[in-house]
Amino acid sequence: MTEIQLRDVSNKYILKKINLTISSKELFMVLGPSGAGKTTLLKTIAGLVSYEGSIFFDGEPIDYLPPEERKVGYVPQDFTLFPHMTVEQNIAYGLRVGKAFSSIHSRVEELLDIFSLRSLRNRYPKDLSGGEKQRVAIARALAIQPRVLLLDEPLSNLDPATSKYVKGWLQSVIKEFGITTLWVTHDISEVEELGDRVGILYNGVLEQVGKLKEILSSPKTNNVIDLLGLQNIFKCEVVKTDGVFSEVEFQGIKLLTLYDGEEIENKKILIHPQDIVISREPVKMFNVFEGILEEVSEKISYAHLKVKVNDVIFTSELPLEVYRLMNLRIGEKVFITIRPRAIKII
Repeated sequence: MTEIQLRDVSNKYILKKINLTISSKELFMVLGPSGAGKTTLLKTIAGLVSYEGSIFFDGEPIDYLPPEERKVGYVPQDFTLFPHMTVEQNIAYGLRVGKAFSSIHSRVEELLDIFSLRSLRNRYPKDLSGGEKQRVAIARALAIQPRVLLLDEPLSNLDPATSKYVKGWLQSVIKEFGITTLWVTHDISEVEELGDRVGILYNGVLEQVGKLKEILSSPKTNNVIDLLGLQNIFKCEVVKTDGVFSEVEFQGIKLLTLYDGEEIENKKILIHPQDIVISREPVKMFNVFEGILEEVSEKISYAHLKVKVNDVIFTSELPLEVYRLMNLRIGEKVFITIRPRAIKII
């Protein structure tokens, strides 16, 4: 399909020199809070707003092409189906605008089958559920056989049950069509389940790009840390360095961590909750501390535990089955263990 390249793309309202390459057939996620510029980024690629810089499809600039000639399928957050048109007419709309009259009937029939909409072909949007509207919107976007597909928070207006269904359905559709897709969201769980790579967008700036696991392990900016809700972040000072190890200190706690040769004075350390091991007895390792279990929050598949060591609160994450088997109680004395390689200096 199509490779997308953005070079120094800016928009006077929000985007600031975006540089990004999205591979052919890739499902690329853009994660950011409200007002970050996610929708503006999609509209820029679609040619719906003015911008500076250059956008390329397969190495060819498209900056001077109007929206209808860019061959982009764009699905807004609210779907924007035409209320006075039936499902069939909505799907056919892009083909009529593009004057592909000879192929309208066969293409619409094909999409009605692919998206299981044949029984709904004569209904109007007011008579459709949220999931059905989403299917019609995607079918309409794909009717013109676009080079790229742009999805603006496609699950945000759906109830949880419908969202789960549409999420899996969309993933299979994108894979089946083999279309380069940009999917924007504010929900990190969507990125975890769907995207190979993600771009973190904050106040119009593309803060970091990579696989989510890589970004979680090594966030580059405070904005990324805040957006991802990372915990166990402490400002530290180096005490000493000895070979491949460094000893850092914060709030009276000293930790042994790996030393990579970079200056670490006045930096922060990040310890992911799943890297903090909880036990009732001390383990014979580095970085073992006695603390008090202060709080527990059970989620669907894991438990968040807050352990107070001196005056510092550490957050640990245990699989729910493990936590329940341990039968821990609030106020109980526990030990935390942190491997040196699990401590990230940021």
